[in-house]
Amino acid sequence: MKILVTIARILVGGLFIFSGLVKAIDPFGLNYKMQEFFEVWASDGYLPGVMNWLNGHALFFTIIMITLEVALGVALLAGWNKKFTLKLLLALMLFFTFLTSYVLFSGKIRSCGCFGDCIPLTPMQTFTKDIILDLLILFLIWKQQYIEPLLKGYLPLAMVILSVIATAFLQDHVMKHLPLVDCLPYKKGNNILELRKMPANAIPDKFTYSFIYEKDNTKKEFLMDKLPDSSWKFVERKQTLIEKGSNNVPLINDFSLTDSTGADSTEAILNLPHYYLLFLKQLDENNSKWISEFVAISNKAKAQNVPVFIITSETAKVNAFFNQQNNYNLPVYTCDATAIKTAARVNPALFEMKGPVVQGKYSWANLDEVK
Repeated sequence: MKILVTIARILVGGLFIFSGLVKAIDPFGLNYKMQEFFEVWASDGYLPGVMNWLNGHALFFTIIMITLEVALGVALLAGWNKKFTLKLLLALMLFFTFLTSYVLFSGKIRSCGCFGDCIPLTPMQTFTKDIILDLLILFLIWKQQYIEPLLKGYLPLAMVILSVIATAFLQDHVMKHLPLVDCLPYKKGNNILELRKMPANAIPDKFTYSFIYEKDNTKKEFLMDKLPDSSWKFVERKQTLIEKGSNNVPLINDFSLTDSTGADSTEAILNLPHYYLLFLKQLDENNSKWISEFVAISNKAKAQNVPVFIITSETAKVNAFFNQQNNYNLPVYTCDATAIKTAARVNPALFEMKGPVVQGKYSWANLDEVK
């Protein structure tokens, strides 16, 4: 029995540490996923005031959750305070199971982001994983007498404290810089235009269509090959999904750049030989350090005939600051806020581009590294 307990202990503890660290290298990814849950629940009428408050504090809860995941995994492996550790593990795992079951059965959220963007799992795979972990933790609670501390004295506690400090430090670092491992479609070396195309092995969704017609105040539904005569008046068309396709969404499907007139300039910009894109989610005018560094970079680039573009969803505000309050003369283009969050995990982030291929990515804290 002790061998089985040890195996379960290693599986649960190791998986919690791995899951936490995978998310810790990109905490903003989990933050955006948590906000998605809160937004859906608020729109569905589930305590909208509370959900909106949670949405506003999602990053704080993200950092706590990731740190707790790693710390509990270390605590289980080290054998520190096993009763308390197992209770917290079960509570956290039941919460995760609730989230994954909501994703699976509601269909309102595409994935739960349990392993971040680096290891995407289907809702069914994630739900199955959580059920197995629930059972393993219940088994460990049942046979917890076989769990012994890995080290003596205060060393297990010291390991837990060290894991909390290290995980918090890691998250703080990547939130100022960029993810240590970039698993996003906008990573260095990727071709944005190519990733906007439908995958070659895409299988489209299959639909059946029917038509509603009305005659003598009576509405009736007709199939496409059995439409009524001209005495019937068309009302509406119905589309019904009969077979779900697969791999039919491009890796980049919401990225487009529009100018001040609303014209789509995506391909025109992405086909330039050499240029820079500054992705700006929100403008913080008080952070003058990155602004002065960026302006210096843009002036140097323009002197070398290399264009610099600002990409934002706050077009009016950003344009007013850079081109009206300050005469920086920088073109500002509009892009979907979600696409900007995916492209640039930190705010702001500078991309060096050659054609549609990402050559380099720099956070506001690393602009001094731009050559």
